[in-house]
Amino acid sequence: MTAETLIWLIPLPPLLAFGLIVLFTNRSKAVSHTIAIAGAAISWLLSMIIFVIAVGKQDLAEEPLVSAINWLPTGETFMRMGVQIDNLSAVVLFFVAWTILMIIIYSVGYQNFGQPKGERDVAGLPPRGAAIIDSHGHVHNVPSVEPMYSRFFAFLSLFAFAMYLMVVSDNLLLLYVGWEIMGLCSYLLIGFWYGKDSAKKAAMKAFMTTRIGDVFMLLGIAFLYSTTGTLNYREIFGNHELLQHLAGTPSGILGLSTAGAIGLLLFIGTIGKSALFPLHVWLPDAMEGPTPVSAMIHAATMVSAGVYLSIRIFPLLSAGWETGAVLTPVMIVVGAVGGFTALFAATIAVAQNDIKRVLAYSTISQLGYMIAAVGIGAYTAAIFHLVTHAFFKALLFLGSGSVIHGMEHGVLHTGEHVDAQDMLNMGGLRRKMPVTFWTFLIGGFALSGFPLVTAGFWSKDEILSGAFRGGQTLVFVVLAVAALLTAFYTMRQITLTFFGQPRTEAARHAQETSWTMTLPLVVLAVFAVGAGWSGIPEHFPVIGGILPNWFESFTGAMLGHEEQAAGFNAIPLVVSVLVSLGGLGLGWMVYRKVKVAQDPLRKALGGLHTLLRNKYYFDEIYQQCFINPATWFSEVFTSIWMDKVVIDGILHSIGRAFLWLGRLVRSGFDVPVVNRGGDAIAGGVKYTGAAISPMQSGRVQQYMVVTITVVMVFTAILFAFLKLV
Repeated sequence: MTAETLIWLIPLPPLLAFGLIVLFTNRSKAVSHTIAIAGAAISWLLSMIIFVIAVGKQDLAEEPLVSAINWLPTGETFMRMGVQIDNLSAVVLFFVAWTILMIIIYSVGYQNFGQPKGERDVAGLPPRGAAIIDSHGHVHNVPSVEPMYSRFFAFLSLFAFAMYLMVVSDNLLLLYVGWEIMGLCSYLLIGFWYGKDSAKKAAMKAFMTTRIGDVFMLLGIAFLYSTTGTLNYREIFGNHELLQHLAGTPSGILGLSTAGAIGLLLFIGTIGKSALFPLHVWLPDAMEGPTPVSAMIHAATMVSAGVYLSIRIFPLLSAGWETGAVLTPVMIVVGAVGGFTALFAATIAVAQNDIKRVLAYSTISQLGYMIAAVGIGAYTAAIFHLVTHAFFKALLFLGSGSVIHGMEHGVLHTGEHVDAQDMLNMGGLRRKMPVTFWTFLIGGFALSGFPLVTAGFWSKDEILSGAFRGGQTLVFVVLAVAALLTAFYTMRQITLTFFGQPRTEAARHAQETSWTMTLPLVVLAVFAVGAGWSGIPEHFPVIGGILPNWFESFTGAMLGHEEQAAGFNAIPLVVSVLVSLGGLGLGWMVYRKVKVAQDPLRKALGGLHTLLRNKYYFDEIYQQCFINPATWFSEVFTSIWMDKVVIDGILHSIGRAFLWLGRLVRSGFDVPVVNRGGDAIAGGVKYTGAAISPMQSGRVQQYMVVTITVVMVFTAILFAFLKLV
């Protein structure tokens, strides 16, 4: 079997798992999760085989692994559907395969497999726990199994299929198919507990917000196809002459070139899918779904898909740009959106108390980092941070789910009514949950860019170095401040959750989670450290060159032009170390002595803290500026005025006119002509019948006389007529 055939097979096992669970095994929890894990494991194995083959292929950038078949007829030709593994898709496939497999394994423990069914549990609501009686006759409340267990694994499998399909596709249309399936899965999984009103609203919010970006993205795809006649990556992004032609052709849109206009339309799709400002509002609310969903969306698939798209279309975004020259207008827009999003989301994360919402805003901020790197031309740095972020953010989300799981056990044990996701209700969990603590600490330090050891340091440092070397001082400063805030809120999160004394009885009785949850944490922690070692710059002091900078040479081969020389400069390195250690130290100093469920910054920052805690009131602003007008437009203008007044008024007027016309026809024609004419005919027939009825005497002799008489009369008439003739 060839490598190209294996690529076709990669997305299929999760899709097959989805079909089997939905149609056949949904009544068996064990069989359902076994099929889901098996599907993810087979795709993981195929992905690793393809990754090894791709890494071993010397000229992969020029001759990627490709295979295609005819798909849609376009007159005399066909649009072809195919798969492609090049340098970019190979590294993305690597982290997607690992994170998806770990998330699905983790979900077995998270959804309480093996636990009893709760008496109060209903489909569409989170499990409420079950009461069990031990051998001593004591009643204990324990976590209960998810009522829609099999359904959850089916949706995760479909989600995995969509991401695999998107990664291995060789054209933008097939990518868009996977892109939209992911949008459907996000809707289904964010609103998985549909019995909660907040979950239903969050699912709808995510679906509608991302649709905005998707519409513009589809316009960009149509624009690109109408201009080039193809959507194939190699035929567009690998064609230097075509890119130069697009860069030199005016589009008539905002003064942009055709390349710029198409690139901007496609990038708006990234803004929606990756929750960049101003379409960032859906991602924090996505926390309403189960925690594995959060990890899937924030690390393995959905938001990574948006960054992957921007990196994939980088040749289009940068068409006409040369290293060291002034950035193209679209690159400036991309860099500005990315830089602002990174800082904007980091400030909000500082004031959030929900352990998952802190990570949600952290994800938005880190996505801004990646997009800013794309905007300033730091191509390999953007890919590098995409890969490392996927590992440590998946680790952090799964770690937060483990923390919540442990807290929920404490809540059930004590009966204390506290929010199990509020960090102010935690404290001291490092002794209760040691594996979760150490793996979460590794993930948090990677997110903070802890120097030398963690993967996050190397990828963040590359972005800061790229901004500094490229002369993008403003972007450099903004990203540095965002990195400082990231380290601060990460240490705040770690300290409030794991250090100090428990601030609630639930925290005192929290316990470590099952091995199916902790094993994926350990695996991801290894990557949160080691993934960065593949990209240590060769010019880095002391340790540079000990390990080859494989990542840069491998992914950099995708560029049609060379990036700036990666010579060492101490300034971005010093800044990177200072903001990381400074933020971590400041977070520790502020929160290490918190003993009550109250944030010290709330009093210190006053109204600013309220502003940050309420996310700059963007949800309220959007509610007033967009949602309420749209609701008024639909309920008042459309329903009452247009539908009931105008449309119903016109239809009712037409109805009344025809009713009047009907009455006129009835009184002027139907009654006098039809009815009376018919009555007259009937009356005449009746009269005639009555007149001739005496002739019906029943006497045969009389009938014979009449008959003979009639015959004789007609015979006489006939003879008379013949004589005349």
